Formats: sequence, C-alpha cells, structure tokens
Amino acid sequence: MDVGVIGVGTMGKNHVRVYSELKSVDSVGVFDLNTTGAKEIGEKYGATVYSSVAELLAHSDAVSVCVPTPFHKETVGQVFSARKSVLIEKPICATAEEATKLMLTAPEGITIGVGHIERFNPIVEEIRKIVKKPLYVEMKRHNPASARVTGSTVIEDLMIHDIDILLNLFFSSPCNMNSAGNADVCSVLMKCGNVPVSLSASRKSSKKIRMIYVEEEEFTIEGDFMTQEVTIYRKPGQYTFEAERYVQENIIEKVMVNKLEPLKRELSTFIECVEHGRPFPITPEQAIHNLRICEEIQAGLGK
Repeated sequence: MDVGVIGVGTMGKNHVRVYSELKSVDSVGVFDLNTTGAKEIGEKYGATVYSSVAELLAHSDAVSVCVPTPFHKETVGQVFSARKSVLIEKPICATAEEATKLMLTAPEGITIGVGHIERFNPIVEEIRKIVKKPLYVEMKRHNPASARVTGSTVIEDLMIHDIDILLNLFFSSPCNMNSAGNADVCSVLMKCGNVPVSLSASRKSSKKIRMIYVEEEEFTIEGDFMTQEVTIYRKPGQYTFEAERYVQENIIEKVMVNKLEPLKRELSTFIECVEHGRPFPITPEQAIHNLRICEEIQAGLGK
C-alpha cells in the first residue's frame, strides 16, 4: 500500500518514521509547505517528497493529516475530494461544529479515523480488564512548555487524550462538570454516573506526567502512560497501630504489560482497516463527542 503524510511537523515526522518501518507499506510520500523540512524527512526515511497535496494524493492509497488543527478542515476536504482513506490527527477539527459539517462531505467506501494515540497505549487495555466498579478516577497529563504550535488550548492538546479514554472505554458522557484554569493549565472535576472524576492538564509543568489512578472497594490501580506500567494495591487483611503510627500492609501487584509503541499500533491498525474495509476504532463520531466535551470545559473556564 502507498501512504502519504501531509504535514511533517512534530507528529508528522513520527508518522513518516513508523510508516517507513511497516512491512505492509510499499511507499511513503510526504508534503509540507516547509519544503526544506519535507526534503530532510524524505531523505532520512526514504520517502518521496511531493510539491502539492494533489500530487501526493494521486500517488497514495491512504494518508495521515498532521497539519496544525486550524487547517484540518481544508486539508481533509481535499482528501475527501480525492476519495482517499484518511487518519486525522487529534483534535479532528478546530470545533465540533466544523467537524460535523466536514463529515457530511465524506465519500462512501473510505476509512476515516482520528489519531487519539493513547487509546493504543497497552496499559489502557490492561486497566480496562481490571476495573469493574470504580469509586474514584483521576487522570493527569502535565507537560513542560513546548515550542510546537498546535492551534489548540491545553484542553484540546493534552486533556482530550484522557477525555477519549474516559468516555469511550470506561464511562458514558459526564455531567456536572466544573473547570478552572486557562489556555495552558486546566483542572476539571466531573461526575460519570455517581463516580467523581478529576482531570488535570498543563503545558507549564517542570515535570512530565502521564498517569491514571482508579480506586475501587478492594483495590487501587495506578498506571503510567510513559513507562507503560500498571500497579495494583490490594487492601490488607488487617490494620495495626504501632508506636503511635497507623500501619497497613498492602499487597502490591505489578501487571505484566506487553510494552509497544502506541503510534506503531495505531498506524498498523489504520493500514489494516483500509486494506480490509473495516472502520477504524476511533471514529469521527467519537472524536466529535470528545471535542464537544472539550468545548464544554472551555466554556466553563469563563464562568
């Protein structure tokens, strides 16, 4: 299969790298307005550099759209006109309304996916197997300041990953959301059913954090998205009070996780879906729902 990558910035470079490593990919094409950057990436990974989106589409069976968010609508529209399958980096568009209108123009017979990459992190599957009746959920996604331009606030840039995991794997739509923060730092407290959920995201942190914490009646789970480690803390059979100190002996379990690169799993899945005519696991409808929640959170910051 011949694939193309439109936009070879921070994320696009990784798409080119992974595609060049996949056995199911015959050739990789790239296009970017930054012709120098495109040529460097092309030379590094043996990809063909094209002079326009139209030329790239003419030589591709499927493409990744990795341009800045404000340009998703226009670029994906070109892909739709060429009737090519497409993986759109998150967020799907600048707004949920814009994405909804764009999807109305999608041709039949193509695969359309959205790159919510953390859905493909192996710890998500493991935690999903373990979690039964959560009493409390907390997710943190904090990042040092980044120079990359995203065209998004920290909510659509970082927090949206955890919103996607939360809503599509564990709960339905939240209610009673309360948010505080600004474009770079945000904290949200919400309810999913009767379960309190805390989300936080930052682009100002001095420490990189990607974690999920879940409490159930008999155990607590901690997961690290970066190290791909999952730890279960089970309640002890007894509690003691020694030398004026409260003491408990927890049973700690390390879950065996098959550590894999999430992007490689995502792009391999995309290629398989295109080849076999199957829907991609993260559908445009799910991505639009995620974006609507982001917009509700954003609206709450002004209250």
